Amino acid sequence: MLFTKTDLNGAWLVEPEPNRDSRGWFARTFCEREFGAQGLETRFPQHSTSQNVERGTLRGMHYQRAPHGEVKLVRCLKGAIWDVIIDLNPDSPTFKRWQGFELSAENMRQLYIPKGFAHGFQTLSDDCQIGYLISEFYAPDAATGVRWDDPAFGIDWPLPITVMSDKDRGWADFVG
Repeated sequence: MLFTKTDLNGAWLVEPEPNRDSRGWFARTFCEREFGAQGLETRFPQHSTSQNVERGTLRGMHYQRAPHGEVKLVRCLKGAIWDVIIDLNPDSPTFKRWQGFELSAENMRQLYIPKGFAHGFQTLSDDCQIGYLISEFYAPDAATGVRWDDPAFGIDWPLPITVMSDKDRGWADFVG
């Protein structure tokens, strides 16, 4: 696997190196040794998948409050998404900065998201599936988010929003 640091403190792009032959390809998407060698989380007790029907669907911007912060390893299993993270760690040199990445079934990129980051995505195609490895069990009382269009961040979404939950539309502006 190839590990590339992003512009945000502690976040990484992880790219598998497929072995191709006449049958197709095979690639590792996670290796405890390789992640550990980079100093990254290796324990992911929760694995989740989301399915999104319509192009332009937006989910986010979500995170878990301490002490239930989560590391996530996110990849697009079908279709393509614009995946966005925001560093909400007040002691970080990249505090309140965001960065977006195209993740697709075709490019096989994964995004390693550290604790203290908000995460969301917009689907770039119909019928997308996204897979998550998550370092902590979900704690509903710690689940929160920030608005997708909060002026504190100025996220540049690539498409008009076609579908979004009321919950995601209702997040408050960031204070911090």
